[in-house]
Amino acid sequence: MTTSYVLAGGCFWCLDAVYRNVRGVEDVVSGYVGGETPSPSYELVCTGRTGHAEAVRVVFDEEVVPADVILDMFFTMHDPRQLNRQGADVGTQYRSAMFPADEGQRERFEAAIARADDLWGGGVVTTIEPLGEFWTAEEYHQDFFAKNPGQGYCLAVAVPKVNKVRAGFGEWMR
Repeated sequence: MTTSYVLAGGCFWCLDAVYRNVRGVEDVVSGYVGGETPSPSYELVCTGRTGHAEAVRVVFDEEVVPADVILDMFFTMHDPRQLNRQGADVGTQYRSAMFPADEGQRERFEAAIARADDLWGGGVVTTIEPLGEFWTAEEYHQDFFAKNPGQGYCLAVAVPKVNKVRAGFGEWMR
């Protein structure tokens, strides 16, 4: 069964880099969600004034990788206790948020937040927000890590996140 989740946990390059390495993930699309501005650009979203979060839409086969594994990876690769930031990336566009497509996803997301709160020792600030319109980011953001493996941000931020998820979820990685 193919499922799609929209998740925001800091810079979308990192989430993209991790999920593209997971068995059963069929597609990862970087984009913008949760804001008011139609057809936002990266430059506009970076101002923090559009209300959008950098996010990914992860499309995966639940017969290959369980939905809870996708969600637990999400809470492993970023620190969900940081409000409106991930490390040096600061602003509402870097918030930790989940955007359910239906009530079933909302319930699954709530359960994942509860597991993450236990994992992190409390203080999880991840929000569950209405999905609304998902705007696909510019092409150069898609599969950014694979296209730019030597880029400084990728080396300093994305690689450690990929390695952290690989260490905890190795059996699910390609």
